[in-house]
Amino acid sequence: MLDFMNSREREVLTWQDFGIATRSLAQMIYDSGWMPDLVLAVARGGLLPGGSIAYALGVKAVGAVNVEFYTDIAQTLSSPVLIPPLMDMACLAGKKVLVADDVADSGKTLKLVTDLISTPGRAHSGQRNSLHAAEVRCATIYRKSRSVITPDYVWRKTDKWINFPWSTLPPVGSPSKTGA
Repeated sequence: MLDFMNSREREVLTWQDFGIATRSLAQMIYDSGWMPDLVLAVARGGLLPGGSIAYALGVKAVGAVNVEFYTDIAQTLSSPVLIPPLMDMACLAGKKVLVADDVADSGKTLKLVTDLISTPGRAHSGQRNSLHAAEVRCATIYRKSRSVITPDYVWRKTDKWINFPWSTLPPVGSPSKTGA
């Protein structure tokens, strides 16, 4: 296995580059002529990009969806899973939603979230409900070539392991490795 902590084959995002990246993403979104009603950040990696993009666009409605996929460096569950607390999806009904994340690596997390909010669900009686977004687009700082989904807005493409400034150090009091 590649030694991700010592490898020179890393993409390093600095805090300064983070500001440049999210402002650039906001500009791309604005220039496209599409404006979201709500920014939905994929927690945890998408929280900072989502908030930053929302500020840059002047969008005040921001939510988060919690998804677990990575368990350690280059180690994932077999598929991503939603974890509590769960957002009230009724607030997405009929809205233009921008899903924000740090990276489209495999793309499985973004696919789970976009499918969840853009596919009409079924009410308990079996009748269709309208608790889904009217339009969904995605923005990520990075996209990897293996991703099963291509975000609408991407700052940079890479196939390297990425060091994000918020996740390069292990959690306080924990020896676990982090990154993306």
